[in-house]
Amino acid sequence: MSNIDKTMQRQREFFKTGQTKDVGFRLAQLKKLRIALQQNEEHFYTAMRGDFGKCEFEVYATELALVISGIKQYERRLKCWSRDRTVPRSMASIHAKSTIRLEPYGVMLIISPWNYPVLLTLSPLIGAMAAGNTVVIKPSRYVPKTAGLIKRIIEENFDEQYIAVFEGGRNVNASILAQKYDYMFFSGGTKVGKIVMHAAAENLTPVTLELGGKSPCIVDETANIKKAAKAICWGKFMNAGQTCIAPDFVMVKASQKAQLIEEMKKVVRKFYGDDPQKSDDLARIISDKHFDRLCGLIDPGKVAVGGQSDAATCYIAPTIMDNVSFDDAVMGEEIFGPLLPIIEYTDETDMIELLQSRPTPLAMYIFSADKRKIKRYLKALPSGDAVVNDTLMQIVNPHLPFGGQGESGIGHYHGRHSINAFSHHRSVVYRSRLLDIPRYAPYERIIGLIKKLM
Repeated sequence: MSNIDKTMQRQREFFKTGQTKDVGFRLAQLKKLRIALQQNEEHFYTAMRGDFGKCEFEVYATELALVISGIKQYERRLKCWSRDRTVPRSMASIHAKSTIRLEPYGVMLIISPWNYPVLLTLSPLIGAMAAGNTVVIKPSRYVPKTAGLIKRIIEENFDEQYIAVFEGGRNVNASILAQKYDYMFFSGGTKVGKIVMHAAAENLTPVTLELGGKSPCIVDETANIKKAAKAICWGKFMNAGQTCIAPDFVMVKASQKAQLIEEMKKVVRKFYGDDPQKSDDLARIISDKHFDRLCGLIDPGKVAVGGQSDAATCYIAPTIMDNVSFDDAVMGEEIFGPLLPIIEYTDETDMIELLQSRPTPLAMYIFSADKRKIKRYLKALPSGDAVVNDTLMQIVNPHLPFGGQGESGIGHYHGRHSINAFSHHRSVVYRSRLLDIPRYAPYERIIGLIKKLM
């Protein structure tokens, strides 16, 4: 029997004890994790700088702080969120009390990506813990230092019968996916997402898939161009563009394009200096494979800003490409790097129809001062999330659900939405011992009453 088999068996046995269903147990474990994360804050800075040059601000603001604040939210609200919820009675069930009870699924698998290895591993983990599940975690092999640190913290604070971490490559992935889980959570690309969903389908296992896509950014003629340029560049070049909800491309009104590009040039210089390669605030591309792929998407003849690269350090400069069309290579796939194509439009209706013909993205960003236009964009263009006059900020509020639609994902989570996602909603009916509804044969004598009640 392999280690994964043994761990799965131990987790199933532990879950059957009912210990994880106790809210007091869940709160104690969440507090233990929060303290461990706070104690290891400096180690996370070192690990993620070593894996792909991520700066301290980005590690804290976009990863650690979001996880720790998420735990604190559970510590404040979990007792309330975990209570049975009474629902209204119908005339036919007037004699009974009806409730919804949230019950953990059981053994849950979390497969996390490399781009936000702390946030996208621990955010679903704390939701799974809050819901009362046991958890198997498979972090990405592309971030060995961060994955190793997470494994050490988990092993020092939790028994593997409750939470277990397995590191490794494709062989480990295959062994893990061969197991039967009660719930599966995956963050990453669409290709692997389909593999995960296929594995889940074999056992009819419910899943949450957080994927991605080409998230558009619309800048119309009423937008504040200076503020738009700053927000778009920040959202795009954060983590060197390796963000699933980063603006993937910009659709800008033709009359505004020149000004937008000029403002973006100023913003990039202000953010990262005259030589961004020397900036401590710009992460590196995760691997040679991804570096080569991104370099192949750059059309030197269309570069308006940046374009420089260094294979030795996996560095690609913040790059803005002008005069891009949907036929260009950079528009053929999710970019997932510091390349920002600019596409101009002249007719708003044509622009909307063009975006409607594309797969539903994980995010959409709208820069406009016209409430009528904003309403039109939101009504006509579906997306997992949407932000008006900013970027990335949908991830900050833990009360908002986060998730995709269609090719950008299935399901959503964060805060209370994680507990709802990672729990079975069990209907429980308590019949009164005093009252009863006539419903027994022979039916001829009660059919009239039943019709009135129903």
